[in-house]
Amino acid sequence: MNSKEKEWDLVVKPKVNNFQLNLKEVWAYKDLILLLVKRDITSVYKQTILGPLWMIIQPVFTTAIYTFTFSTSAKLSTDGLPPVLFYLLGQTFWNYFSDCLNKTSNTFIANASVFGKVYFPRLVVPISVVLSNLIKLGLQFGLFLMVYFYYYFRSGELHVQMPLLFLLPLAIILLGLFSLSIGIIFSSFTTKYRDLIFLLSFAVQLLMFASCVVFPVSMYSVKAQSILMLNPIVTIMETIKYVLTGAGTFSPYYLMLNSFTILVVFVFAIVMFNRTEKSFMDTV
Repeated sequence: MNSKEKEWDLVVKPKVNNFQLNLKEVWAYKDLILLLVKRDITSVYKQTILGPLWMIIQPVFTTAIYTFTFSTSAKLSTDGLPPVLFYLLGQTFWNYFSDCLNKTSNTFIANASVFGKVYFPRLVVPISVVLSNLIKLGLQFGLFLMVYFYYYFRSGELHVQMPLLFLLPLAIILLGLFSLSIGIIFSSFTTKYRDLIFLLSFAVQLLMFASCVVFPVSMYSVKAQSILMLNPIVTIMETIKYVLTGAGTFSPYYLMLNSFTILVVFVFAIVMFNRTEKSFMDTV
């Protein structure tokens, strides 16, 4: 058998272990991942007048609405930060999480016609979604930096935590990994229960308000803060805010706890994904 396998460039074997995460095989299809990333970017903005500028226009208008609604009208706290900066920071990273979650949750249904004809590691598709959204995050983060430096030199009240700056890429990785995990869990269930697609779109909207994207954790009581910080998104968002501005509720304990939680959720997601890909063509 070994001598026969050496005659082939690629040997496809069934997965006997649901915990199997064949990163070597995924890496072998890195060219396909790059093609899918390019497709995701070009297909969304194809035949549009403004093109990728929509990546910038969306957070600008959303920030303006939140500033008027929650800060100017409702007079809600922004952790001592300029309201525009506070809401733009929240939208920049929340958009990355929600876009990754919504798109990866439809992996099996949206790609059923391709999965039924060609073999490649199915995990390539959701990974390409997370990577393509990194490009969008980069553009929106560039917009945030422009606003950030304006207030930085104008007020001098923003304090970058240089010793903790390494936590910024870590926070982005955790945010992407968490959205990938939740997304592929939902994609495993939506092959049988299509109602979950509608539930997820509604739940994501509610989750934004439960993740302190538009409300700072500091406005709640100490007991409520301890509960809110169990939400990985809250901890990540507060960490990013603290590293870049010096404001926010930063807790190394909750960051480590939620990092472990995300890894556990990721392992569970891989198990669900591997189980589903064996038979999803019978139900899609």
